[in-house]
Amino acid sequence: MEEFLQELPKKAQAVKKENVSYFKRLKKRTPKDLDYVMQDLHDKEFERTDCLTCANCCKTTSPMFFAKDIERIAKHLRMKEQKFMDTYLERDEDDCYVLKSAPCTFLDESDNTCLIYDVRPRACAEYPHTNRKKFIQLTDLTITNSEICPAAYNIVEALKKAIPLDSTPKKHR
Repeated sequence: MEEFLQELPKKAQAVKKENVSYFKRLKKRTPKDLDYVMQDLHDKEFERTDCLTCANCCKTTSPMFFAKDIERIAKHLRMKEQKFMDTYLERDEDDCYVLKSAPCTFLDESDNTCLIYDVRPRACAEYPHTNRKKFIQLTDLTITNSEICPAAYNIVEALKKAIPLDSTPKKHR
C-alpha cells in the first residue's frame, strides 16, 4: 500500500485531463442508473480495500466540520463547542471549519484508527463520496479525491470501463 500511495499523485495527475474530459461527457449523457453503477463499483472496491491499511485521507487532508459535527464531537469529548473549535479548528479560504493540522488530531497513527470514529464528521463517514446519491454533482470532488484515496482512483478507473464514452467526435454527412 505504501508504494501505491507514493505513486498515486503521479498516476492521478497522468489521467486527470482524461478524467475531466470523461466526466464532462458523462454530465452531458448521464445514465439514469449512474448512482446504482457507482454504488456497485464502490461496494466492490471496498470489499478489497481496507482503509486501515492506508488512512491517507486522515494523514493529508481535513474534512469540513459542520455545526452538527462540532456539536456531536464536542459533546463526545465533554468540551464546550467553542473550546473544541478554538482547540482543533480554523476557517479555510471558503470560510468552512477544517482541522488546524494534518495528520488529523484524532488519527491513531500506530494502527490508523480514528479516536472519534463513532462521532466522526459526516464528511469522514461519507468519504470518498463515491456512493452518494446524485454522484454526477460530485465529479470535481471525485477527481480531487482520486489523488488522495487509492479506492477513489480505482473506482474512477473502473467507472470508465463500466460506462465507456467515445471521445471521438461524430462525423456529420
